[in-house]
Amino acid sequence: MHPQVIEVAATYLSLADAATPDLVEGLYLTGSAALDDFRPGESDIDFVAVSRAPATTEQVRALELVHSQLARLHPHPFFDGVYLTWDELARDPSAAAKGPHVRGQTLTPATSGGRNPVLWHTLAHRGVTLRGPFAQDLVVAADPAGLAAWTRDNLRNYWRPWWERGSRPTTPAGLALLGTWAPAWGVLGVSRLHHMLATGRVISKSAAAHYARTVFPEPWYRILDECLRIRTAEDTRSLYATPFTRRTEALGYTAMAIDSALAL
Repeated sequence: MHPQVIEVAATYLSLADAATPDLVEGLYLTGSAALDDFRPGESDIDFVAVSRAPATTEQVRALELVHSQLARLHPHPFFDGVYLTWDELARDPSAAAKGPHVRGQTLTPATSGGRNPVLWHTLAHRGVTLRGPFAQDLVVAADPAGLAAWTRDNLRNYWRPWWERGSRPTTPAGLALLGTWAPAWGVLGVSRLHHMLATGRVISKSAAAHYARTVFPEPWYRILDECLRIRTAEDTRSLYATPFTRRTEALGYTAMAIDSALAL
């Protein structure tokens, strides 16, 4: 575990225990920190905090102060996650009640945000335990059919519109694809979902690039290698002479990979 992850999580637990004693009975890491893909300066820290009962209104107010203090002490990386109960983890994510969700240093008191099959599967199979029972011993409703249905819906209703917006060159989305973050986000994000539909398992963005190289033909290797270079922050030259060519290939790959995933 990267020392930065340990430091931020330890600070959070200290603040949370002081402000809301006995609320956080379990604390687990998901996301890149759990999938061996945490990149300092690039990655957020994703967490799941678990309690016996839903946080009360008073406890939620206290948690807002906790995350505000944590953001002052550790502005980066963001400590993003959800507050759940043990009972909610044992049920389908769609049955989870609205509750606290932290994203980008802001706590939303009651939302469905973050409560999805990817989180349940990551916690069940790759979760890192910081407090509470061992993650892989938890009763978590990690249903493969639910994961597949969610993934197909995400491809159709998030990634396809994302591609359509990016395909218009002079729009904000199209211009963003001339940078480095957006091409990597799209290419690696869709590759992860393809892997989930093909195998039923959740992997990291970096691992998704390696996976995609095994299932798609060689003409796509350059954009995959470029996005992996961006993801790992390697101090090397771009594989593309211009960002326009990279944008074209990123969009072409994304469209192809969406169609391929939905055909599985």
